[in-house]
Amino acid sequence: MNQDLAPLAARLGALPPSCGPVRLIGVDGHAGSGKSTFARRLSEALGGAPVVQTDDLATHEQLFDWAERFRTQLLAPLSRGRRARYEVYDWVRGAFAGVRELAPAPVVLVEGVGSGRRALRPYLACLLWMELADAHSWERGRRRDGPDLSGFWDGWIPAERAHFAADPSRPYADLLVLQGKLGYEVRMGPAADG
Repeated sequence: MNQDLAPLAARLGALPPSCGPVRLIGVDGHAGSGKSTFARRLSEALGGAPVVQTDDLATHEQLFDWAERFRTQLLAPLSRGRRARYEVYDWVRGAFAGVRELAPAPVVLVEGVGSGRRALRPYLACLLWMELADAHSWERGRRRDGPDLSGFWDGWIPAERAHFAADPSRPYADLLVLQGKLGYEVRMGPAADG
């Protein structure tokens, strides 16, 4: 296990652009698998690469039905080398409540459950999968969110299962990321084997 993500950052930064001038990197995995923390650390290793969280695009009613918003608000402008503007969902208010701008940086991380979905894969330079079993991930997520969100998790788990049954990401992962007590281990993913 290695806390230093510089070698991975260098590897990702050397990939050819995949979305206009941008190297779009997906960080996918089950809810609670450590995607947000890993993406934040990888962003730092990349010198502050922007991170798009799919939670900003999803809604209570559309947990996984955000691909069209992603395509029109992010992929379309970035693929033309233009600044993207995307709406951000406020989970407390239950409505879109702001806009973020994203310049076409050399590397942009897309973090969230389903970021390796079929509709995004053609635009990804690399797909990383957080290698933690669903039950362990969900247990971590429930602990993190506390009892106030137990009802949300009761609905989330079957929705996530259905999403990955219909549109799995892990089989297309270029790299698997394992988190240990001393850092991260990065292994070749199923896509690299095929």
